[in-house]
Amino acid sequence: MKVLDLRCANGHGFEGWFASEDDFMAQNGSGRIECPLCADRVISRLPSAPRLNISGAREVVTTEPAEPVQPDMQTAWLQAVRHMMKNTEDVGERFAEEARRIHYGETPNRGIRGEATGDQRAALQDEGIEVMAIPVPRALKEPLQ
Repeated sequence: MKVLDLRCANGHGFEGWFASEDDFMAQNGSGRIECPLCADRVISRLPSAPRLNISGAREVVTTEPAEPVQPDMQTAWLQAVRHMMKNTEDVGERFAEEARRIHYGETPNRGIRGEATGDQRAALQDEGIEVMAIPVPRALKEPLQ
């Protein structure tokens, strides 16, 4: 099994696991690899150092950093999206209609998410209904295999 460091054309880094170098080349050449954040299919391999297990090698000792390490922006964004998905109801294409029903007190107030066109979002904002477009990676929408 080969674990490769990959990057999409938008600069998102991620890992890919492949049976061999040829397997990676075949999947990448046929466009079957996509970025888990933005679904871009223009993927490049990054250089990575091999891990060698040499007998008699000394154990690596790590020290705690003086200041806590802050998560990078990609990790923080993914955590925020996961939290949003866990704590909201997916109303799909009925988003604009359901947002209005909540705003005007026709249904209980709750967090919702779904799909809306730019025109629908603008109309909701004109009515004083706050909405925000958040791109959700396909990997978070679909179950993992």
